[in-house]
Amino acid sequence: MGDLAKIFKAYDVRGVVPDELDEQTAEAVGAAFVEVTGARSAVVAHDMRESSVPLSAAFVRGARSRGADVVHAGLGSTDLLYYASGSLGLPGVMFTASHNPARYNGMKMCRAGAVPIGGDSGLAEIRDRAAELVGSTAPPTGSLIEKDLLQGYADHLRALVDLSGIRPLKVVADAGNGMGGHTVPPVFAGLPIELVPLYFELDGSFPNHEANPLEPANLRDLQRVVRETGADIGLAFDGDADRCWVIDERGESVSPSAVTALVAVRELGKYPGATIIHNLITSAGVPEIVREHGGEPVRTRVGHSFIKAEMARTGAVFGGEHSAHYYFRDFWFADSGMLAAMHVLAALGEQDGPLSELIGAYARYHASGEINSTVDDQDAALRRVHQEFGSRGTVDELDGLTVTGPDWWFNLRASNTEPLLRLNAEAADESKMTAIRDEVLAMVRGVSV
Repeated sequence: MGDLAKIFKAYDVRGVVPDELDEQTAEAVGAAFVEVTGARSAVVAHDMRESSVPLSAAFVRGARSRGADVVHAGLGSTDLLYYASGSLGLPGVMFTASHNPARYNGMKMCRAGAVPIGGDSGLAEIRDRAAELVGSTAPPTGSLIEKDLLQGYADHLRALVDLSGIRPLKVVADAGNGMGGHTVPPVFAGLPIELVPLYFELDGSFPNHEANPLEPANLRDLQRVVRETGADIGLAFDGDADRCWVIDERGESVSPSAVTALVAVRELGKYPGATIIHNLITSAGVPEIVREHGGEPVRTRVGHSFIKAEMARTGAVFGGEHSAHYYFRDFWFADSGMLAAMHVLAALGEQDGPLSELIGAYARYHASGEINSTVDDQDAALRRVHQEFGSRGTVDELDGLTVTGPDWWFNLRASNTEPLLRLNAEAADESKMTAIRDEVLAMVRGVSV
């Protein structure tokens, strides 16, 4: 149980292969998944990591040993797995470690209709039962069907966002040797898009750079190629292609908050008055823009489980996180970086101006980005900041400490897994943001100012 407790996280399974996650463990998890969910059938897909094929095969053996029929979709992105779960009406499992280094692998699990399975919605029970089953085997009684779902996935996304009528665009896409190299070509095929592929070769050793677009260093090749080729836009996908980062024609990063606002406006055009979800570190411009376009913004804690829960509760049409995860009601409330990218391409291609000009209407404030500080006593640091800033603005503690002043705000929250405090600050002008950021950081880090 100690080993399984280490790899079963709040929302998924993730660990080093084979030290923490091996085929025997995967087989036990497959059996436990069927027993706990009561699944009579399930769908499985995997990313390009070398360990993904044997691990997913072991999971399938375990699931079939409990009588479940398995549809194996083979190579896919995480949002392709969500498409499979939603369109087939089956619980599903994706084998991936997302943006983690090559030595890692893991599983993302969902019930039928892409409903996520997390620590408080079945994942803990699967962990406990798998711990009892490790090392036991039984012959398979369920059937195995191999099914290629890639074209169906592409057709579904193209039906949700019609790009056939946009002006011609040159698009540089950096797959980071991850699953975007598999899913981008069929989605863009036949559209008025000149695709410049970057690192589309599937390679789970990530020979060019980590497949994590949140790290600025991993965007440098994309930014350079966008500028060199005179492209209209750049897109960077993470390893399992469920996140997408956008680069404008100048090679500059586009804030995920601005993307959230842009997509929200497009969705409100289809569904007037609808609810839009945003987490509490997205820009203050997001709820402002949502209200200006007749929508109802709802603020949540950071984390996809909170976003998805609020979307289900409110029936929201769209949700965005500052981590470049974007969620769509029309996509079974699941996240899809590709679908968000298509909305940006549609908005860009429906008008004549450059992306930097288009996105300017959605980027109203100056943000610090997320800054981490190693702090041994997180509670004490939070109390110090609360005491100092409590009288200078409105305080709420939905997720950590958020203080909102007349033209600024910041959020300071603790990591769930590391001795870190994470700071996000924003203000109407850059000098105010810098001043607030530096003052809070000095207090957190015990530096005199």
